[in-house]
Amino acid sequence: MTIGIDCRFATTSSGLGSYTRELVTHLLKRKDDVKYVLFVNPGDHQWLPSLITNNYSLITNNSRHYSLSEQIQIPFLIKRSGIDLLFSPHFNVPLFCPVPFVATIHDLILHRYPNQTSAIKQRAYRLLMKHTVKKAKALIAVSTFTADEIVKTYGKELRKKITVIHEAAGNEFARKSAAACGPVLKKYDLPKPFFLYVGNAKEHKNVQMLIDAYKSLDSTETELVLVTGGRESNDLRLCDGVRIVRDVPAPDLSCLYYFAVAFVTASLYEGFGLPVLEAQASGCPVIVTNTGSLPEIAPEGSRIVEPTVEDIADALRDPPSPPDMDKMRTWGEVASETITVLRK
Repeated sequence: MTIGIDCRFATTSSGLGSYTRELVTHLLKRKDDVKYVLFVNPGDHQWLPSLITNNYSLITNNSRHYSLSEQIQIPFLIKRSGIDLLFSPHFNVPLFCPVPFVATIHDLILHRYPNQTSAIKQRAYRLLMKHTVKKAKALIAVSTFTADEIVKTYGKELRKKITVIHEAAGNEFARKSAAACGPVLKKYDLPKPFFLYVGNAKEHKNVQMLIDAYKSLDSTETELVLVTGGRESNDLRLCDGVRIVRDVPAPDLSCLYYFAVAFVTASLYEGFGLPVLEAQASGCPVIVTNTGSLPEIAPEGSRIVEPTVEDIADALRDPPSPPDMDKMRTWGEVASETITVLRK
């Protein structure tokens, strides 16, 4: 079997980028009787050479995601590649894909929270999403919540071709020592205990409510550190004790999880939520809202609250204990479950 994988998101700093890098890396490490053809952007495959494997080849293309050129060029490359099946870690499969395909659906976020997406982009998103879920030979959903969203939006007949496969935290988030992480506190000038948020600041992330909940504590003993970015973060109304830290590399982020009093999110919608598992892997207590997939993926012992200022503030006053780290999921398991779907 020869399987093509669209890896063009792999070098982005998004959750989708992490998913693509980790999953493809662990698929290539396996000893399956499978050849892979990886579709990558020119120069964007530096994450691959360290793998000692000869079971893959590369095809480069510089088409932008969600572009007209992608719809024209990628089908041509797929057909010329000779693959039997295309696996897309995202929903944007070309409309005229010349081979059977399997896709991973992470969420239906633009159905629920368009944020600042233009009307044209929303229509294109819905067209691509509908095509993918209807035409795919199989679908992978990263949570039961996302699977239910697909069925609720596009029809119960899709249930039989959806497999739920949870994600995992990367090895770089394995628990560190205080000695190893100490310099990171100095690097980011964090002398006080702090709560930690990791993610963007789009509408559904509800970051302003988190800030307001922290402000209501009226405490000078702790800080709230927001590892975030994007234009939405510029509109946040900050208060004393709240800091935005941008572009934090994974090794530093692991240390921030290690020292945090708790990881906390006020999110209103999550298809999965990798920071929750990253926090667990780093031994960081977890506070999440009872929305989307968060209750499904939160580790045992997490504090699960209503998305209100009062409930979040109450959790900050009385954070939970560190999570059980003996029940961590691995990307090897994710790869094993994924190749089972692709073989079928």
